[in-house]
Amino acid sequence: MPKLVPPHGSSNLKPLALSPDEALLEKKKSETLTKVICTSREFGDVIMLGIGGFTPLDGFMNRADWQNVCKNMALENGTFWPIPITLSTNDDDINEGQEIAIVYEKTNETIATMVVSEKYTIDKELECKEVFQTTNTDHPGVAIVMAQGKYNIAGKVKVISDGGFPEQYGELYMTPSETRSYFEEKGWSTIAAFQTRNPMHRSHEYLAKIAIEICDGVMIHSTLGELKPGDIPADVRSEAISTLIENYFVKNTVIQSGYPLDMRYAGPREALLHALFRQNYGCSHLIVGRDHAGVGDYYGPFDAHNIFDEIDADLVTKPLKIDWTFWCNKCAGMSSMKTCPHSHEDRLLLSGSKLRHLLSENEEVPENFSRPEVLKILQKYYAGIKDSDKVKVELKGHSAK
Repeated sequence: MPKLVPPHGSSNLKPLALSPDEALLEKKKSETLTKVICTSREFGDVIMLGIGGFTPLDGFMNRADWQNVCKNMALENGTFWPIPITLSTNDDDINEGQEIAIVYEKTNETIATMVVSEKYTIDKELECKEVFQTTNTDHPGVAIVMAQGKYNIAGKVKVISDGGFPEQYGELYMTPSETRSYFEEKGWSTIAAFQTRNPMHRSHEYLAKIAIEICDGVMIHSTLGELKPGDIPADVRSEAISTLIENYFVKNTVIQSGYPLDMRYAGPREALLHALFRQNYGCSHLIVGRDHAGVGDYYGPFDAHNIFDEIDADLVTKPLKIDWTFWCNKCAGMSSMKTCPHSHEDRLLLSGSKLRHLLSENEEVPENFSRPEVLKILQKYYAGIKDSDKVKVELKGHSAK
């Protein structure tokens, strides 16, 4: 049996979801508890805690962990962790030692219970400056932190919901224990995760194929959490990626799956978080390309590469750092800054944002931007959107180049 990387900070996965019978009893009990309404980001974090994706955490962070994560990228006990996982509220009456029900704001479903171990206030600007490198509320991650409640509440979480992800996404949605079982069945021990919130264009395909050359397999891992306006829905994205895999990859070298988190757009720090929880999913490597988890021009194109060299952490999953990739007319194929000697005029720079911009504006997509089978699916999706419902895709930062 192949030996997979161990879970982060633990010898075993630590899923916090209760068994179906226990969840029924806990849900009944939760009807009498004070309700704390959680946001989409917090909802995704709860579901991730439930499936063991955030091993070794046992719930939402206390002040000491929050502060140490912000400043030193580690829990108070020294375990590496790059981004705070916290729950907030404006409820003045919640006290330490009180048991609460965590309710998702969009569905009014109780998804977990928690005994409050600590109630504390935070310096939101400090968190934003450390995690996002900016306090500008135009940054979507900063805006979410600044809109949090005035208190954070910490405690061990009992998760009683799967968030509807298995029902909505079927086989696309896989838990860490399920991906680990899949890798073992395939006999894979080295697996590269490819993080995406976009359908895959030629550059993405090229990155995945580079990884296949040096690993046993690749897991194309899509975010299934809340998207930005103008992003392509998960079902369309999944169909496009499945079509690409079927037509352009060797069988049994790639698996497509999804995970329940929202993007935080924390750039370099989020790249570290992506590597950390992919370790829990069983992946030995994370593909890190240009402007990983970035937004606008808040981060340099390869800041997410550099941060892996700047940390001294117990992170087993390693980055596959790949330079800026593009189609080169003179090379007559995909290439990168490290392998192509030609000039900017010979290159077609590819990005998910640029592809969405061209499709939403009904503009012609260059021949070598995307595979024709994939493009056909995306064009059909955009043709079904009324002009009044279309969201203008702004090209900013590195995507505008």
